[in-house]
Amino acid sequence: MLETSDLECQRGDRRLFAGLGFRLDAGELLYLRGHNGSGKTSLLRMLCGLLPPAAGEIRWRGQPIGKLGEDYRRELCYLGHHNAIKEELTPLENLLTAAALADEPLDEDQALDALETLGLAGREDLACRYLSQGQKRRVALARLVNERRPLWLLDEPFVALDVAAVDLVAGLIGAHLQRGGLAVLTTHQPVEIAAGTVRELVLAREMTAC
Repeated sequence: MLETSDLECQRGDRRLFAGLGFRLDAGELLYLRGHNGSGKTSLLRMLCGLLPPAAGEIRWRGQPIGKLGEDYRRELCYLGHHNAIKEELTPLENLLTAAALADEPLDEDQALDALETLGLAGREDLACRYLSQGQKRRVALARLVNERRPLWLLDEPFVALDVAAVDLVAGLIGAHLQRGGLAVLTTHQPVEIAAGTVRELVLAREMTAC
């Protein structure tokens, strides 16, 4: 269970939001919506523990994430707006490296299957700098095929994807939720995802608890 209370975010002299609170349980999805600059990415970074809130608290399984430390980070998967892949490495090398850094078991066959699932068959050994933006996004998203950590935090996962790839990624998120996982994501496009409960949070300045 992920829960926030009275969160506040300030960027310089600007307050992006305040008094923000929500609760997310197993199998539930939270859509973060709002105009550019409303604080969606900042909120995701707070939920990851990468950005401290100006006020308020974030709890995972009833405990403040600051106290849980590495135990909390081992239970979340964060995919940012940027792909976080190394251009000089191949899709296969990127996927295996990401798994090793996350201390997750992933063998080469599993990695190849994941890349094939994302439509990258035949490009596994091509340096990522030669791929299109959509293909690079697919490399980053291929992590989700074998990802079993319970909390997914996804910043614009559907950007640069065609319709078929959007449906595929939505299916991966839906399967995660059906296994009892939780997901928080930002998106500018309406995407239907199978989930037990879908919540929506629209960010605006000076927002109150929801």
